[in-house]
This record gives sequence, structure tokens and C-alpha cells, in this order.
Amino acid sequence: MLLFTPGPTPVPESVRQAMATPTLHHRTPEFEVIFKEARERLMKLFGMDECVMIASSGTGAMQACMVNLCQQKALTVNAGKFGERFGKIADAMGREKVELCYEWNTPAAVEDVETALQENGDIDAIFIQVCESAGGLRHPVEAIAKRAKEMNPDIMIVADGITAVGVEKIDITHIDALVTGSQKALMLPPGLAMIGLSSKAVEKIGKGKDYYFNLASEIKKQRENTTAYTAATTLIIGLNAIFDEIEKEGLDGLYEATEKRAKATQAALEAIGFEMYPQTPALSMSTVYDADAEPIRKLLKNKYGVNMAGGQDHLKGKIFRINQMGLIPVYESAWVVNAIELALDELGRRTFDGTAGRVFNETYFKA
Repeated sequence: MLLFTPGPTPVPESVRQAMATPTLHHRTPEFEVIFKEARERLMKLFGMDECVMIASSGTGAMQACMVNLCQQKALTVNAGKFGERFGKIADAMGREKVELCYEWNTPAAVEDVETALQENGDIDAIFIQVCESAGGLRHPVEAIAKRAKEMNPDIMIVADGITAVGVEKIDITHIDALVTGSQKALMLPPGLAMIGLSSKAVEKIGKGKDYYFNLASEIKKQRENTTAYTAATTLIIGLNAIFDEIEKEGLDGLYEATEKRAKATQAALEAIGFEMYPQTPALSMSTVYDADAEPIRKLLKNKYGVNMAGGQDHLKGKIFRINQMGLIPVYESAWVVNAIELALDELGRRTFDGTAGRVFNETYFKA
């Protein structure tokens, strides 16, 4: 079965083998060496002033940013399940919030953010997804962050990059916290959350006001190549192993291959009659809105060995999402679009003639 859901992604064999080695105690010089290497490589990936690793899902990192970087009022952008989650975290933490809501295929507008900041001078942090994976939408995070900083240089910009880090090069010039998780482009099992931080964010964190999600104590310990609490040792070993794989082609090579796969998949799907769902598609997944989304998914899983994701809430049964994150062999992506065309034939919608595979290969290899 080919796993093409947008998280968790498949774990490469070399990474599984690395994580199968004997367990290390996290308070040892041996593990400190491993942790130091992972931290240095993670800093390079983020391109930011500081970073922390937390033994949690990505939601834990989202909550950590809310707790540590928002002291007055949050501005949250809700264009899907994960933007909605930022709002729910604010409510749970007792933070006042202003929420900008959009349809799940519609990116946030710089003008809306500007208006919200003008009307709410006490907003001190903005929370937004780089890619809202509920619909495969790419928000104009960089433009929003730039305008917000022009209006208030001290405002914190928190970007959920869980389905964007490792997919594309993100301009972090005006971003203060960039979140990611292990089970996406980094192709690890779930359980390790990571946050890149600006120097201004580190200053604002100060002493911290939480216990487990106290980023101040984590930064202090992780600069010493350890963690405040028990480290996710096996996952951190796996993180080094996936960086070994990525470095064979380099980060730029990974970004280029991901973009080529995404564009080739989109071209192939459009060639056989589909329209992409979001107005601004992210590179991390290819999302199609279609009345036969569920029959197509079932055929792919049960007959053609491809497991891809459907929709949630009001999009349940109406979309399917094809993962583009990670080190995906191009022949697997070619098979996915080929299988989708075969499914359309079985559903009586178009006769299979190999168009999807041909267009995919022409777009990917002749671009």
C-alpha cells in the first residue's frame, strides 16, 4: 500500500533502521552528541536564530507558542481545522482573540489583517498556517507578516509550518515562530514537535509562564544539548537519519523535487478533467473537489494500493488530498495519477487512455 496521506507520511527504511538501534538514556554524553547534531541541522532547516524540540504532537508546539508569545490578545486566521485549532487553544488558555474566518479554499487577505490590527491595538501576536492542510491552501504568510511588522514591530508572528517546513523555502524575515512536526515532510513517526524562533521571540518568552510548555526552560536546556524533560530519543535519532537522506540531494534539491511533483500532479489531474480546490494551492498536497471523491478514494485503496486522504467537516466526501511531502520516489507519484485515471474509467466518467501518466511525466521531466 502506498501511503499518500498528508501526514503521517511513510518512514524510509534507513530511518526505521536507525530508530531500531538500542535505546539510549537521554541524560548521557552519548545522547548529548546526537542531540547537538540534530539541533544544529534543525537550525539550518529553519534558518532562524533559535529552535526547540518538544516531545509532543504539533498541536503541543502550537499551544506552546500561544502560552509563551501571546500575553494580551491573539489574532487567529481560521480557514480550516488547524486555523480553527489556534482559536480553540486561545480559548482554552484564556487568551482574548480576534478571529478572521474564511472558506477553506480562500487565503487570508493582508487587508483584513491590517483592519483587525487597526481596530485592536492590543493584539500582540498573530497565529496563521503557512499551509492549511484541511484543504491544501497556501496563505500569503510572508506578506501578512511584513505588513503586520510595519504596523507594529513588536507583534509576534506565529506560523504553523507543520505541512510546509521541508516542503518549500519559507521566507522567515518577519516570522517569529515557525512550527513543524515529525510526521510530515521529515518522514518520522508522530511525537516530535519543533519550533524555530526569532531573537525577538526569545526575548519575549522571558522566564515563561507554563510548566511543560515553558519555552524559556527548554531553550536554556537545549543550548546545553539536553532537554528540560524526557527527550523523544528515538525520534531525535531518526531526525538525524532523515537529515542524512535529505543531505544526499540537499535542501534545495528537496524543494525542487517537491515543487516538480506537485506541479506535475496538478497538470495530470487537470488533464483528465479535475479542478484543484483551493484558490492558492500549497505545494505540500494536491487537493481536488469532486462529487466522486469517496468512490475514487475507495477504488484507489482497495484495488490500486494507494491510500490518500479525504475531507473533514463540511468537505467530508467532497475532496481528496494527495500528499507531496517528503522524499517521494517520482514513479510512485506517477502511479497515483495513473490509478486515479483508471478509477475514473471504472466509474464510467472517461475512457482510460494514459493521459494522466503522460502529462505527469511530460511536466515533471521536461519542465
